Amino acid sequence: MKHSTRRDFLKAAGAVAAVTAWSARSYSQIQGANKRLGVAIIGCGSMGGAHLRTLLKQRESENIALRAVCDVWLTRANRFRDQAREAGADPVATQDYRDVLAMKDVDYVVLPLPNHWHAPMTLEALEAGKHVYVEKPMTHTIREARQVVAKAAETGLQVQTGVQAMSDDSYSSAWEAIQGGALGPIVHAQTDYVRWYPADKGLWRTGEPAGQPQPEDLDWAMWQKHNPKQIPYDPRIYFDWRCYKDYSGGISTDLFIHRLTRIIKACHLACPVRAVGMGGIFMWPDGRTLPDNFELILEYPPQEGVTPGMTVHVLGTMANSHGIEHCIRGHKATLIFTDDGWRILEQESGAELLTHKKTGAEDIDLHHKNLQAAIREGVALNTPPELGMYGVVACTMANISYFEKAMVAYDAKRGKVKKA
Repeated sequence: MKHSTRRDFLKAAGAVAAVTAWSARSYSQIQGANKRLGVAIIGCGSMGGAHLRTLLKQRESENIALRAVCDVWLTRANRFRDQAREAGADPVATQDYRDVLAMKDVDYVVLPLPNHWHAPMTLEALEAGKHVYVEKPMTHTIREARQVVAKAAETGLQVQTGVQAMSDDSYSSAWEAIQGGALGPIVHAQTDYVRWYPADKGLWRTGEPAGQPQPEDLDWAMWQKHNPKQIPYDPRIYFDWRCYKDYSGGISTDLFIHRLTRIIKACHLACPVRAVGMGGIFMWPDGRTLPDNFELILEYPPQEGVTPGMTVHVLGTMANSHGIEHCIRGHKATLIFTDDGWRILEQESGAELLTHKKTGAEDIDLHHKNLQAAIREGVALNTPPELGMYGVVACTMANISYFEKAMVAYDAKRGKVKKA
């Protein structure tokens, strides 16, 4: 197979820019707020594929141009390029993300990457003047989350975190009901993210053999650039990175953050004051360093007119998919989330007081459209960096508690976690 070089990429990118520059400029003059947006995907794995399919469908309806696809494994980037060409797009493919950030016709980048790359790539993209769609969790650490919030504010650029359920209005509408006093003082919320994996495979194992050689066109040094422990190529880590704490936060940051962010938005919470994370490698002791079953409890401080203080519980069994009710408990009533919205039941009588049928959905298409509207028209993001940070703080606190085997507390002023 003939591999593209960085010089080839830059030549191709220049040619594409020359061809499209006039049409993009003239179209923006006609369309105003609906100017064409150039987009690039950095990270061509399975989640990147979902973004690729979405953006290709949006090319005409949302006036999107897919400019580039990038991956440290060039074969993957080339595969994305070929799929895009079949759909009528013509992005350039590269192995080096810096090529993408140098492209003047890229307005925003999509970052479906291993967690340890989320913050470094987001910060570099913002520095390069690009808006960002970064997959959840927004960052791998609390310190990084604070850096992204600060950088987004400094640059004025948009940063959308990929908690796609925030494009479902169930949670903003729940806040309106709570703010209006429908539940009385809030004391507790619960949710889950449960799955069932076969005993012979395990959570997030792809089945890639341990002795598989490194692909010739995979830049392993770049992939692990931000890991302080530089190690030889290991296919189990490359393909199954969610099993290892140097590259992921596991169940807490990769699954719980979806559910917890819903509670945070519905109750207008910020950072918890205390957290406990419990679980273990109960089912699959296969060399992984993150728990295969996990749960957390968070304590949030008083919030005037909303809660005198409350706790949040998130369950995460990966060996049993029997879930629990997703609900918010107040002194007067309980709000129960349903597949099509929510309903509120009175505490004393059990009577149904209020219902809501949702609009929107947990949907990548809607989440991209929200970011595009934020870029073009300045509309509010559904998952802005502050909300992304609140989820990172809570889920990371739970992980620290698990590894420290102790309850932990958060100092919001210093951004530090310590034993409670």
